[in-house]
Amino acid sequence: MSIEVKDIHFSYGKIKALDGINLNLPKGAIGLLGPNGAGKSTLIRILLGFLSPHKGEGRILGYDIKTQQHMIRRYVGYMPEDDCAIPGMDAVSFTCYLGELSGMPHQEAMKRAHEVLFYVGLEESRYRMLETYSRGMRQRLKLAQAIVHDPKLIFLDEPSSGLDPHGRKEILELIMDISSKKDIQVLISSHILSDIEATCSHVVILNKGRIVTEGEMNVLKQIRYNLFEMKIKGESAEYFRKLQEINCKIDYLDDGIWKVYMPPEMNSQVIFKLAVEERVQIRYFVKSQTSLEDLFAKAVGIEG
Repeated sequence: MSIEVKDIHFSYGKIKALDGINLNLPKGAIGLLGPNGAGKSTLIRILLGFLSPHKGEGRILGYDIKTQQHMIRRYVGYMPEDDCAIPGMDAVSFTCYLGELSGMPHQEAMKRAHEVLFYVGLEESRYRMLETYSRGMRQRLKLAQAIVHDPKLIFLDEPSSGLDPHGRKEILELIMDISSKKDIQVLISSHILSDIEATCSHVVILNKGRIVTEGEMNVLKQIRYNLFEMKIKGESAEYFRKLQEINCKIDYLDDGIWKVYMPPEMNSQVIFKLAVEERVQIRYFVKSQTSLEDLFAKAVGIEG
């Protein structure tokens, strides 16, 4: 396991940001999800050694998060959500400088800077001043500096934030290539669920400083609940109220279609029985393909 933490607690004054986090994450692409204030950024800062937990312990790539932060930073790359460019520098100088800060000799860092800038598609702009870069170019630059020192693990914080659809697609393709072909583990923190679903095989969902769901995405989407789509005719308010009383969750999709989240042990015939009792006609009823959005909604909405 490359990321192991046990009983991590952290508070900002009276606000508890993390409340007993336990993780043993496998290699591969990991998605870190949660609503605002869930504790995602705090957890990443602790894993990077920027913050020290008030309680608990952990190891990243075998290095202790409390006593070996310098070793963690040598082998871990970080793409922050906020801009990190230094005005007055070009992309090559900046990326080389970040490589040197990670412990690389200047000549090696310069060589790698050219390589990674070419890899992320900035080869023709590598001598331009960073303050002239567009949003998409700055995102590519942040990815380049995160991998310049050839890390074993990279943390990506909102990597596609603010990008247009084309730029977002290209960034996600780069991330997938890094995780699948370059033997680099990736942990992506994002509020864009479709990005996580496209790039990650394992997901961790935080809510209110606690882990509410964690595991292989394809398994979680199969066993956590049953999802159906239906259309009805008749008075729906009382019918939906009774469905909620038996722990079903109802969400409107569009075009008159409703999503019904059912506990996995519940027989779908209950839906029809209640419809008869409430004199509601079910005009359409099919089992739906679940998505990460459905998993997230259930984790933070029902369980949280």
